Amino acid sequence: MNNNQPRSIFPGEVFARTADFDKGIRQLIPKYDEMLDTVVVCLPARVERILELGCGTGELSLKLLERFSTAEILAVDYSPRMIEWAESKIKSAGYGDRWKSSELDFGDWANNREVDPVGKGYDACVSSLAIHHLSNEMKEKLFKKIKNSLKPEGVFWNADPIALESPQLTEIYQTVREDWTTKQGATLAQVRAKIGTSNDYGYSSHDQLATMEEHLQMLQTAGFVSVAVPWKYYGLAVIGGWIDRS
Repeated sequence: MNNNQPRSIFPGEVFARTADFDKGIRQLIPKYDEMLDTVVVCLPARVERILELGCGTGELSLKLLERFSTAEILAVDYSPRMIEWAESKIKSAGYGDRWKSSELDFGDWANNREVDPVGKGYDACVSSLAIHHLSNEMKEKLFKKIKNSLKPEGVFWNADPIALESPQLTEIYQTVREDWTTKQGATLAQVRAKIGTSNDYGYSSHDQLATMEEHLQMLQTAGFVSVAVPWKYYGLAVIGGWIDRS
């Protein structure tokens, strides 16, 4: 695995060195593991095929593979270094036979009607800290694509930052994040010093946050008949839902 610092990074890679991601994201994002654990718990008990969009270093994949002993995952990411890192971790954990990756921009997948390298028939789709890099227009297209990739009664859960309800709450959340990072034995300045400079890539850009209400509306428009927010912590949320049986 190459730990050399790239000149620039893709949106979502966050840290200049991939090796800094797993520790750094836990220092930067309050309750990171609790958020991912919520996604895992909200999947059906007998889930077999899972599509993961923006797999990063494979942390959510690992949690899913540990919980669902027969599930297979197709993990999509446009970052070759993230896929390489995730694959190494997952093979080391003994799950390599149930995890496959595809170097793919899921924004391009959402916007391309003619080519579908992902396919259909998934029991569940999941994502973490990735979709917020798309515009709302592209989020809605992606949600429709996800809906069409799922089996009847399939589920989708997205763990992502959201736009906060007021400037006052934004200030409060900033304090919460600073306190969280301090409890992890660091400061925000120290963690942010390891963050790389990201450039736009494909349909992804810097944070393009939507409100919780916008998320729910876009999911309903995309065809999810039952939507929910099983977890929320200030500017972070797990949002998703189910499609019907038809």
